Amino acid sequence: MGVVNATPDSFSDGGKYLDSAAAVAHALQLVEEGADILDIGGESTRPGADVVSAGEERARVMPVMEGLARAECKARISIDTRKPQIAREAVAAGATIWNDVTALTYAQDSLETAAVLKCEIVLMHAAGDPKTMQQNPTYKDVVEEVYAYLSGRMEASVRAGVSQDRIIVDPGIGFGKTVAHNLALLANLDRFAALGRPILLGASRKRFIAAFDREGPAGGRLGGSLAAALAGLRRGASIFRVHDVSATRQALNIADAIENPDLRR
Repeated sequence: MGVVNATPDSFSDGGKYLDSAAAVAHALQLVEEGADILDIGGESTRPGADVVSAGEERARVMPVMEGLARAECKARISIDTRKPQIAREAVAAGATIWNDVTALTYAQDSLETAAVLKCEIVLMHAAGDPKTMQQNPTYKDVVEEVYAYLSGRMEASVRAGVSQDRIIVDPGIGFGKTVAHNLALLANLDRFAALGRPILLGASRKRFIAAFDREGPAGGRLGGSLAAALAGLRRGASIFRVHDVSATRQALNIADAIENPDLRR
């Protein structure tokens, strides 16, 4: 899953792809590099980020959706949004996945909308909202608490009419977690296999990587991002939300070939 941030303030590449033509070109390049899914977002959810109006978010993402349709993009499209109205418009324009960092809790009609759309839904764990989530996040047992939350959101989604086989779960690396919390989730990612749904891992370029290296720009965290992806692969993750598609795909392919003799040539 390649990341396409049509935003001025995302933590990794804010502003670089705010222009829709640049975002479309970047998205198509990610497909060339091997992205199976493009995750298009128009509202940053980095720590400290402010809410963006639906109108502004729409103006950022819909031209990208339309540009990809004109280019006959072969990758699946995911809309990264908290807002049901944006999800509805994106699905109408061709998106087949709704990636919601609030696990369908942001708006009163989120669950109902997800049921009506019949697209795949990513339910992600986040403690608090982006503005405040990194202000002293606290858990007694981060793995079990995140597991319980995702299990509960799955149950709520199914009760609302979302088909269970359309649900994807994401433990929310970096969303209301300390470095230790993120590492515990990565180390115990296989715990989430008990939910019976695909696990999405979004650790690419996250701030916790810098805790084990020198501080620097997010684009300099490729090594740590690959290490997290490989750890996730060994523990059952099947969707990897990344900025560096080519390098990540290569790393995952080699790891697969090492572990699976049938893939060796």
